[in-house]
Amino acid sequence: QVQLVESGGGLVQAGGSLRISCAGSGRSFSYLALGWFRQAPGKEREFVASIKWVSTYYADSVKGRFTISRDNAENTVSLQMNSLKPEDTAIYYCAAGPISGEPHEISDYDYWGQGTQVTVAS
Repeated sequence: QVQLVESGGGLVQAGGSLRISCAGSGRSFSYLALGWFRQAPGKEREFVASIKWVSTYYADSVKGRFTISRDNAENTVSLQMNSLKPEDTAIYYCAAGPISGEPHEISDYDYWGQGTQVTVAS
């Protein structure tokens, strides 16, 4: 079992930056794929970014603005979000799953955090 707890969400002005993090316990992050997903009101949960070993993957909508990173020693994964837009407003979820899974597939992640709210004001 893996427990995931997100932190760092909040309110930011458009064009600003925010860093959200996820701390894991119960199992080492070293051999897991880690991802960030988000869900806006009235919309389905969608892929944002993921990291497998040292390879990173991003949704087109955030490429060049968001950066995912991991610290295996600390069992954390973070998402640095720059040039934020109002359409980035959502609850952001951290997820962990087997390395063999597809990086953008929600169903390939076994463990999920409770989410952290990110609100970007225009």
